[in-house]
Amino acid sequence: MSPLCYTLKTMLAIILSGGKQYSVREGEELGLEKLKAAVGEKVSLPVLALVDEKAETIQLGYPYLDVKLEAEVMAQGKSSKVMIQKFKSKVRYRRLRGHRQNLTKVKISSVK
Repeated sequence: MSPLCYTLKTMLAIILSGGKQYSVREGEELGLEKLKAAVGEKVSLPVLALVDEKAETIQLGYPYLDVKLEAEVMAQGKSSKVMIQKFKSKVRYRRLRGHRQNLTKVKISSVK
């Protein structure tokens, strides 16, 4: 096994999904904004950077690295409800709204 393959297994990857950046490791589960993929399907996500655990080596992409991160879709669902409340004093203005964001739960399977 080459040293590069060994270090990739212990690396932290910075990925981009839904306009947000996430730091992930192999085997982690996380909730991303909704992806158009069925449950059980594999998706590949773009990698912005790779950092080893001791932060000795850092690989940055411009804008992405050639490394592919594969994730398996575990579930499609919604997040918990966030309540939005607006209020203006002395004018009897009150608004209460709720919002639930669509999410996709994925499990990071490999970094290649």
